[in-house]
Amino acid sequence: SPMTIQSSPRTIQDGGARNRPAHSPYRRFAIGGGALILVIAGFYWWTHSGSGTGPRRTPTVPVQAQRAVQRDMAVVKNTIGTVVANSTVSVTARVQGQLTKAYFKEGQMVKENDLLFEIDPRPYQAAYDNAVATLASAKSTADRNQRLSLENAISAQQNETAQAAYLQAKANAEAARLNLEFTKIRSPVNGKTGPIMLQPGNLVSGNGLTTPLVTITQIQPIKVSFNLPQSDLPRIQARAQHGGLTATVNLHDAGGEDITAPVDFISNAVSNSAGTIELRATFANTDAVLVPGQLVDVTVALANIKDAIVVPRVAVNIGPDSQYVYVVTPEHVVEQHNVKVLFDDGNSMAIQSDVKVGEMVITDGALRALPGGKVNVARPRPQAAAPGAGAPTEIARRKREPGSAPRVR
Repeated sequence: SPMTIQSSPRTIQDGGARNRPAHSPYRRFAIGGGALILVIAGFYWWTHSGSGTGPRRTPTVPVQAQRAVQRDMAVVKNTIGTVVANSTVSVTARVQGQLTKAYFKEGQMVKENDLLFEIDPRPYQAAYDNAVATLASAKSTADRNQRLSLENAISAQQNETAQAAYLQAKANAEAARLNLEFTKIRSPVNGKTGPIMLQPGNLVSGNGLTTPLVTITQIQPIKVSFNLPQSDLPRIQARAQHGGLTATVNLHDAGGEDITAPVDFISNAVSNSAGTIELRATFANTDAVLVPGQLVDVTVALANIKDAIVVPRVAVNIGPDSQYVYVVTPEHVVEQHNVKVLFDDGNSMAIQSDVKVGEMVITDGALRALPGGKVNVARPRPQAAAPGAGAPTEIARRKREPGSAPRVR
C-alpha cells in the first residue's frame, strides 16, 4: 500500500508532460511581436536615414517662375457685338399701276432721291391733264365773277360759289400732279439695296400693304451694338463723362485693321434677364466692311490702373477661401500669399497683395510645391508656338478653356 500511494503522483505528472503541446500560444505571440517590431524599426531606419549619416532630406521640386512687375494696366473688356444698320427702309408704291422698269441692280449703293422704279405714268398723266384743264376753266369763271361782283352785276353768293369751285379745281390738280410724281419711285435714304422683291411687269396695288419692292439699308455710317455687365456701369459712366469711352472692333479675321469709334449711346436701363447694359458706337464704314447682322469682336477700354503689381495669369491659383500665389524666396523656399485680383486681361493679372515688385512667383509646377518646401527654379521650357503667338502652358490652357472648372493647385 505505501508504494502504491507514492507512485500515483509520478504517473499523473508524466502523463501531463506527454500531453502538453510542443509550442504554446504565448511563445508564438512573443515571436510574432518581435518580428513586427523588427520590421517597423527597419522601415523607420530606411525612411529616416541616408547612407547611415543622418536624416534624409526631401528633394527640391523643379518649378518655373517669373518676377512680379509694376506697370500701368488698362482695364479692357472683350465682348461680342452685333452690327446694326443706321436705318432700314422698305420701299413700297404709293399709287396703283403696272411696274414698268427698275433703274438699279440688286445690291447697288444708291443715294437719296435716286430713281429706283417707274410705274406706268400714262393714266396719271391723263388725269393730271384733265385736272389742269378743269383748273383753268374754274379760274376763268372765278376771275369773271369777281369783276362782276365788284360792279354789283351778280350776287355775292354766285361769286363765292365760283371762288370755291376754283379752289377745289386747284386742289384736284395738285393731287393729280402728286400721283403722277409718285409713278417714279425714288430712294428715301443713302444705302445699299437688297434683292428686288417685285419684278417689272407686275401690278402693284399702291395701298402699302403688299410686299415691299426693295429694302434699302443705310450702312454708311453704321452702328455696332454690344452689352457689358452691370458691374462695369460705374466705370462706364465715369469714362463717358470725360469723353474717353471708345470701342474697338477687331477685323483681323476679315483681313482688315482694327477700327475705333467713340461710344455714343448708353442704354437708359439694365436688362433684367441678362444683367447687362447695351452700348453702341457709330463707325463711318467707308469701305463697307461691316454688314448689318454681322457678329464682331469688340474691345472697350474702361479704366487704367496706375502702378499696378502685375503677375502672369497662370501664377494665380484658386484656393478654398481666396486666390493666392506661391512666392519663391531667395533661399528657394515657397511662401503662399493671398491676393485680390483687380483685373485679368487673359495673359496677366493686376493684383492687390503683399507681393513685392521683383519677387519670383511660380508659374509652372505649383501642383508639386508646398508652402515651406524647397524648390529649384528652372529655366522655362521651350514651347511650340504658332506664327506670331506664344503657346500657353497646359495649366493656362485649362484655365482658358470655355466651361472648364477652376483647378485648385
